[in-house]
Order: sequence, then structure tokens, then C-alpha cells
Amino acid sequence: MKLKPMADNVLLKQYEAAETTVSGIILATTNKEKPAIYEVVSVGPGTKDVEMTIKAGERVVVGKFVGTDVTIDKVDYKFVKQDDILAVVTD
Repeated sequence: MKLKPMADNVLLKQYEAAETTVSGIILATTNKEKPAIYEVVSVGPGTKDVEMTIKAGERVVVGKFVGTDVTIDKVDYKFVKQDDILAVVTD
């Protein structure tokens, strides 16, 4: 099943961070809080008032309590408005 955002909505998927450090130490996954970094899956077309500047494949930071959570085929997604995106993560 595919989801296509409408208007100025953005579909996000939780970004999976590395489970080991650079030196090879494995990080425990229990009691670990999910980061607020997400990968953009798809972007709506925008509206006449909102031009979409976010693109699919980018990593973004969003607030903890924004958006609508959806689970499709056992994968968790989040719908947010483009205005709810705080920053784009660059390497």
C-alpha cells in the first residue's frame, strides 16, 4: 500500500540511527528514546499559499508531539505539515 500526501503534508518514516559507535561499541536498544529525526518518504504538491521546499529522501527534525502517527504494513509513519519541520539534517 502506498500513501500520497495531499496539500502541504509530508510523510515521514523514523530514521534508523546506527546501533554501534565508531569504535565498535554496540549500543543498548532498551530504554533508548526514539530520536526526533525522520526520513522524508513523500511530499504533497503544496497549496497556492505554500510552496514545498522539502524533498523525498531528506532527513528532517520535527517536534516530539507534532503530526499524526499511522501504521501501514507494520511500518510506522508520521504525517506532518511542512511548517512543523524544524530543520533539515545535512552531513
